[in-house]
Amino acid sequence: MDSYNDIERITRMVLETLESTKGNESRMTVPVGVSARHIHLTQEDVETLFGTGYHLTKKKELMGGQFAANEQCTLVGLKLRAIENVRILGPVRKASQVEISATDARMLGVNAPLRQSGDICGSAPIALVGPKGVVYLKEGCIIAARHIHMTPEQAAAASLKDGEYVSVRMGNERGALLDNVKIRVDASFSLEMHIDTDEANACQVKQDDFAVIVRNA
Repeated sequence: MDSYNDIERITRMVLETLESTKGNESRMTVPVGVSARHIHLTQEDVETLFGTGYHLTKKKELMGGQFAANEQCTLVGLKLRAIENVRILGPVRKASQVEISATDARMLGVNAPLRQSGDICGSAPIALVGPKGVVYLKEGCIIAARHIHMTPEQAAAASLKDGEYVSVRMGNERGALLDNVKIRVDASFSLEMHIDTDEANACQVKQDDFAVIVRNA
């Protein structure tokens, strides 16, 4: 990443944090990550979609040991409507999972529930089509709930705990106060709030903009 852009980004974060703490009200500024639709797969499903013995190949490193893979596949909903070229994230998981927006769900005709990533029990069915085969998930399609990643040190500095919920303000002319934002703490994380494309578009927020934690939810 370009060092000048890094310095500029950090400077913006510090300035916004200073502005938000006026009046002795402690607030925390968080960079925003806009999470587009994506897929997590088991190794078995990777091989069904791409061929026996196939392994995902790395395109871009992400936080927490994850990576964006070069591989993509097509999502097919109950109305036989499809979304092509959906990115797969690695490494492989114990259960396959598809994360989409509410707009995607309506278009595909799937009743995807709002869940935290990994909570797929009883979630919506969906089909995945790859170059070598098709996978039908009886459950696993969700709308991912917004959340904030941070390290234990960052959480301690903000007096926050893993699993706690906060409210966050983001955006300018079409800005909004978002409630029920879950705090997720792990040493492998980088400070970032994850929202989906629907939320970003509604507030006219883009990748690497900033949000402010304004109070406990």
